Amino acid sequence: MKQDDGAARRFLLGTLAGLLGCMLLWGAGFAWFVNDALTSPLRPPVADGIVALTGGQGRIEASLRLLAQGQARQLLISGVAPHATTATVAGALPPDMAARLPAGLWHQVTLGRHATSTIGNADETAQWARDNGLHSLIVVTAGYHIRRAMMEIHRTLPDVALYPYAVRPPALQSPLRGSSVRLMATEYDKWLMASLGLARNMTTRAQN
Repeated sequence: MKQDDGAARRFLLGTLAGLLGCMLLWGAGFAWFVNDALTSPLRPPVADGIVALTGGQGRIEASLRLLAQGQARQLLISGVAPHATTATVAGALPPDMAARLPAGLWHQVTLGRHATSTIGNADETAQWARDNGLHSLIVVTAGYHIRRAMMEIHRTLPDVALYPYAVRPPALQSPLRGSSVRLMATEYDKWLMASLGLARNMTTRAQN
């Protein structure tokens, strides 16, 4: 009986130690993830194209600025509404920015209307890049999303050079706010799942 109690105690202590170790590893990784998400972006090199992943403020504006500055010759805005047009996208920009953009810039913009997820963005980007013979891309999205986006796009375009350009949306202006911490934790867990290849597998099963 005492031997059984001792074995149960050792099992319980081992389980608790394992859980504590996992929590410490998760916490250390989360701290790195937050710091990475809040790092200001460096100016990317000139590339063949730019892709902006919709879903948060500042992404489209940042991608259009890069395009206007000559960082690439064309832009894909992936994940817009099915009936969106360049006119509606332009109309949603801050008025002062819309007025400063060259009129002909919109001829360099393609709207991707099919993506509804990061994996969908990656697939849409891959098709666009192949159709246009692109060999390098600047990826524009939020700081908390950039790692996962780069990973999924690289999986669909392993031979294309990718350069991250992470914007800092309003949600990260106060990173210690409860809602910001929850957002970052959720995105960190999604990145972990994507790193293990679980996100695409789950998406594939959901579509079948």
